[in-house]
Amino acid sequence: MSIADEQEAAKQDAHYEARRYLRNAEEILLKAGQNGKRYLDKKYVSVACGAAYLGALIAMDAIFKLRDVKPPKGNKRESIKYYVENAAKLDGKLASELRIAYQALHLDGYYEGTLSVPIVREGFETAYDIVERIRPQRELTDAEFKTRRRGQSWVGKLAAWLF
Repeated sequence: MSIADEQEAAKQDAHYEARRYLRNAEEILLKAGQNGKRYLDKKYVSVACGAAYLGALIAMDAIFKLRDVKPPKGNKRESIKYYVENAAKLDGKLASELRIAYQALHLDGYYEGTLSVPIVREGFETAYDIVERIRPQRELTDAEFKTRRRGQSWVGKLAAWLF
C-alpha cells in the first residue's frame, strides 16, 4: 500500500469516526427539546456538546497526523493549548475554528451547560467545518468501517494510527 493510499485510508477512518460522534451528538441534542432560542434540558445539551467536541478533536488529531505534527509527550492529550498552538502553525483559520468549538462546545456547552441554541449551533457548525477538512475522496459506509475494524476496537486502531 502506498503512502497516499495509507493517508486516504486514515482519512476515511478518522472522518467516519468524527462524523459518527457528530451524528450521535445531534441525536442526543434532539432529546433536549427546544423552545425558541433555548434548549429545555441541560443534561442532554451538555452530553451532546461533549460528544461533538470529541468529534472535532478526532478530526484535529487526524489533521495533525497527516501534517506530521508531533503528538504530545507521554501519549497523552494535552490541554487546548497544544491543539491551538499547532493549529495556528498550520492554518490561522483552523486555529480560529478550534477556539470557537472549544468555547461553544467544551466550555459553554459541556461545562457550563448553556441552553442557548445559537451558541450550541455555532459550536456544532464549527465542529462540522473542522471535520470536513479531512473529508476523504470516498467516504466509508457503516459496513466497510465495521469490516475494516473487525477484531480490534476503533480506539485501538485510532491510537495505533495516531501514535
